[in-house]
This record gives sequence, C-alpha cells and structure tokens, in this order.
Amino acid sequence: MIEWYSWIEIGVAVAAGLLCLVVGLVGRPPGDLTLGSLALVELLLIVQLVIALVAPLFGNDASGSVLEFFVYLGSAVLIPPLAAFWALAARDKWSTVVLGVAALAIAVMVYRMDVIWFVQRA
Repeated sequence: MIEWYSWIEIGVAVAAGLLCLVVGLVGRPPGDLTLGSLALVELLLIVQLVIALVAPLFGNDASGSVLEFFVYLGSAVLIPPLAAFWALAARDKWSTVVLGVAALAIAVMVYRMDVIWFVQRA
C-alpha cells in the first residue's frame, strides 16, 4: 500500500460521498455524475488492489494482519457495484443517498486499511 495514494482514495471517496448525499437530498435520482463518481472510487480501489498485491514484492509489507487487510479491500471493491445496482434498480432520490453512504463507507474502510498496513505491530 502506498500511503499518499490511500489519502487520495479517501479524499475522492469523501468528495463522491458528499456529492451523492447532496444530490440525493435535493431530490434527484442517480445520474451520470453520481454513478460516475462512484465508478471513479471503484477504479481507485482496483488500482489499490493491484498495488497491495505487488507491494510486498518490493519490500513494502503490511505491519498488521494481511488477512484482515484483504478482507477490507475485497469488501470495499464489492460495495460500489452493489450500490450502483441498487441505484439503477430503484431510481429515486434515496438510491442516490445510498451511493453517497457507500462512498463514505469506503472512505472509512480505506482509512482502516491504511492503519492496518502502516500502524499495527505484527
């Protein structure tokens, strides 16, 4: 895991989450902007997955539980497609709010992954 990249992920996820929450609470159904912001979060998570798989080969090992880290990462990768499916199945303002909550949950999960990777003691 690369620390600066995880902070970029957190920032993008928080921005996408707040955007989706505001758009949803205004009363708009999910659209290109909200679904696109969540797609960007998903893309960053997929890149994070590749980084996490390659990082130990270059001496960047996790200081905490590797299993716990990858459970968080695998769960986080699944959240955006599931939230997008929900948003497209029930196209109302609350499904846009669900997109926002999903993005904010991912921000928290990426923060926890950062703590597992860098702060824990084995």
